[in-house]
Amino acid sequence: MLTYPDIDPIAVQIGPLAIRWYGLMYLVGFAAGWWLGVRRAKRPGSGWHPEQVGDLVFYVALGVILGGRLGYVLFYDLAAFLADPSMIVKVWQGGMSFHGGLLGVLVAMWWYGRKVGKSFFEVTDFIAPLVPIGLGAGRIGNFINGELWGKVTDVPWGMVFPHAGPLPRHPSQLYEAFLEGAVLFLILWLYSARPRPTMAVSGVFMACYGLFRFLVEFVRLPDAQLGYLAWGWLTMGQVLSAPMVLVGVGLLWWAYRRPMRNQSASTA
Repeated sequence: MLTYPDIDPIAVQIGPLAIRWYGLMYLVGFAAGWWLGVRRAKRPGSGWHPEQVGDLVFYVALGVILGGRLGYVLFYDLAAFLADPSMIVKVWQGGMSFHGGLLGVLVAMWWYGRKVGKSFFEVTDFIAPLVPIGLGAGRIGNFINGELWGKVTDVPWGMVFPHAGPLPRHPSQLYEAFLEGAVLFLILWLYSARPRPTMAVSGVFMACYGLFRFLVEFVRLPDAQLGYLAWGWLTMGQVLSAPMVLVGVGLLWWAYRRPMRNQSASTA
């Protein structure tokens, strides 16, 4: 069994102002996305200007924060919202949904694409390889907060989390940080290093994230207010992730079925 590094969730305290590690992880994700985006935009034939990346990241941030919060309320805690609608603005109490954030980002990318005259998939193909760094950083924030832990386990790397009882559990946050962050980033960065058909990079992102999340959900405990939805193992995360795999595979199939003149020139 490994010892859980009991890190104070508050990174800096200045009087009544508390800066939390979880919030800093969001800043890390956005900053890394901007830096990588500028690097991608500078590649010959990318079709993007480095100056556009700052605006793009701003739109992504809006989509992540607004969509993530709305998604959590609607998918994971609707009863609490109906009982107290004001809880939707109480982000300091926790509660962000990746799938809600994804929907928010997709809307933001459509909006941004209309503004700059780019198609929806041109924008999503460009942004997809930048996203995993933020996903991984967010899971590290979950780990520091000691939340979203896994099931009880006897594996040597199990950890006893605060407020999760005395038994060691899967550090599912680290599994997700590794798969959704590091592994997904490498897959997308390397795959997008060469010209690919439009929609292909977006398809790889959807399929791989959906698969990784679906698998980790087998060892991650579901939210207490929801529990398992069916059969003693199906979680809301799996219900929301399975369609991502199907959509991702469908996008890849359609991308390579279309004439190769639709190749995008984005490179990593």
